[in-house]
Amino acid sequence: MWSTFFVHDEDGRTVGPGGVGAAAAAGAGAAGGPAQGAAGLANLMSGRSTFGGNKRRRTTSTGNTMSEAQEGKIKLAFFVAIVGVVLTVLGVGTEFWVELSPPKSFYNNQTCMTAHYGLWKGCTKTLWVADIDPERESCGPAELPGESNCTYFKFFTTGGNAVMFQKTTQKNLNVAAAMLALFSLFLMVMGAICITMSLSKEILFFLKPASFCFILSGVLVLLSLIVFHQSVLALLASDHTVPLHHELSWSVSCVGCAGAVLIVGGILFVLLSLPYSPWERCLPQRDGSS
Repeated sequence: MWSTFFVHDEDGRTVGPGGVGAAAAAGAGAAGGPAQGAAGLANLMSGRSTFGGNKRRRTTSTGNTMSEAQEGKIKLAFFVAIVGVVLTVLGVGTEFWVELSPPKSFYNNQTCMTAHYGLWKGCTKTLWVADIDPERESCGPAELPGESNCTYFKFFTTGGNAVMFQKTTQKNLNVAAAMLALFSLFLMVMGAICITMSLSKEILFFLKPASFCFILSGVLVLLSLIVFHQSVLALLASDHTVPLHHELSWSVSCVGCAGAVLIVGGILFVLLSLPYSPWERCLPQRDGSS
């Protein structure tokens, strides 16, 4: 009965049924066993690496990962978008959106007053007439040295309108411009997060939501600028007792340039997210013979 399961080798040792074949295989490959084992392990590892390499090539061909050239282009487009973000923060955080100035001779003394404000606060400044350019008819500019007084608008504290030179601001327009600017900043942060994830994970999919965020943020920045300009016109039309000269200042220039740069950056991300090169489609390469 036990002979069915156990056999005896030539030396009298008891082995299992599979032991004979194993022993024979071991005896046959005694000389080249270590080399064959190492070769088999190398073949196994090479087979795994080949499988992984084919998988990565398939993933790259479908456009889910990026090459080094694509990564460089994405970083360059991200730099363009970052420039727009910096300009937006600089413009939104400063109060030199518009300057209001009456004529120099309106107060009939050696000083005159000018005002400048932005989305959050306004400033009045007392200037010396002697410091103003003789060819300039109005008081200003606000960059001249003088006594300044800045206060935050009551829109965000008590909900009331502000009065400057007997003119009343339009609360709804000012608040709408500020909210558009804040929402655009939120979209910029979301777009930056998408680009960071795309570069860290090497996935091109995140370029599409990033392009949407940057383009929409640029449009909102420009809309905020338009709404703010309408609020300035409404302020000037509220009272005509004091003649005022108004001019948009450098903060508006920053915001306008930021909106254009953000839109350009978003368009660049759209082009980079395409599965093909638009330049090759629009301008196909011709053969040298033709």
